[in-house]
Amino acid sequence: QVQLQESGPGLVKPSQTLSLTCSVSGGSITTTYYWWSWIRQPPGKGLEWMGAIAYSGITYYSPSLKSRTSISRDKSKNQFTLQLSSVTPVDTDVYYCARASGLGQYDSWGQGTQVTVSS
Repeated sequence: QVQLQESGPGLVKPSQTLSLTCSVSGGSITTTYYWWSWIRQPPGKGLEWMGAIAYSGITYYSPSLKSRTSISRDKSKNQFTLQLSSVTPVDTDVYYCARASGLGQYDSWGQGTQVTVSS
């Protein structure tokens, strides 16, 4: 069974870059045809898909966040990373990493990590 675990700082200052890592166990991030996503949830609101990196290494981003978002991976560590630049307090959310099949169905989630943007 695949397990995902987010890690990173819980507090980031405005204008800085938020960096989170998702460590994957029980399966490889290069396994065909899975996609590895970052999703966030503002307080009291629905989930927002931020972007994903495919088993092949191709990345896709939400149009609204594309200019500030970068997703990369480290195959040797079986991890993928989110970087969100120029953060503001609006970026204060719970951030999740998740795995989706080629059919777009999410079947594994991390527990989520709270990130607060504040000076």
